[in-house]
Amino acid sequence: MTRAAETLGLSQPTVTGQLRSLETRIGQPLFVRGARGVTPTAAADDLARRLDGPMDALAAVAAGLAGPPSAGRTLHLGGPAEFMSARVLPALAGVIAGGTDVRVRLGLADDLLAELSEGRLDLVVSAIRPRRAGLRAEPLCDEEFVLVGSVERAPDRLLAYAEDLPIVRRWWRHVLKTAPPRRAVLVVPDLRALRAAAVAGIGATVLPRYLVEEELRTGALVDLMPAEDPPINTLYLATRAGARDLAEVRAVLLAAARDW
Repeated sequence: MTRAAETLGLSQPTVTGQLRSLETRIGQPLFVRGARGVTPTAAADDLARRLDGPMDALAAVAAGLAGPPSAGRTLHLGGPAEFMSARVLPALAGVIAGGTDVRVRLGLADDLLAELSEGRLDLVVSAIRPRRAGLRAEPLCDEEFVLVGSVERAPDRLLAYAEDLPIVRRWWRHVLKTAPPRRAVLVVPDLRALRAAAVAGIGATVLPRYLVEEELRTGALVDLMPAEDPPINTLYLATRAGARDLAEVRAVLLAAARDW
């Protein structure tokens, strides 16, 4: 209740009173109150889902009445470096041209979601579904993984993001139903660097398809083992619950993601 009040710019008693009025109107409790706070009921979750779209639409209309959407404000975003560079930032060209300044923090999902919870970020593109209280998440798009190399033969040298081969291991277990056969000859925590190493012929690696589309088209990289059912990972848009001034940015990203 305290965080909701802070987000809305109201006092906590006002928020509590409005919530009680709403519960009286619909005839059932929306939260179960306990010593450590409140827990939403199934009715509350259902009501939030039903109101979410209409509330965002109203926020967008209100922003339009006040002037250019988000003009004059600074938007703080977070997400993985490769996806932000290749997809998100190009999609925001119109938002920035409309007068919104953007500041981007790149990093791992857990760290960025913590900053979102603390109010230091407005929106995070997350490779994991947020489970933190007070955060809202919606699917943005799926990224498909592909085993690539510069020559069309079975990989004899692996390139990986980390020593435990997280992305490579996931592809191997999903497609080949077994663990990768060896350790990596090159480990670098940057998918773009792995792409460059694969193009240079150093070895094979597993990368998101969006990151190697051009290389696959030109033949700089080859899909070494085309899979009928490749592993995918869902990316999410995460915001703080109750944040109502992000309707334009969310709409822009969700629309762009239809082609991703």
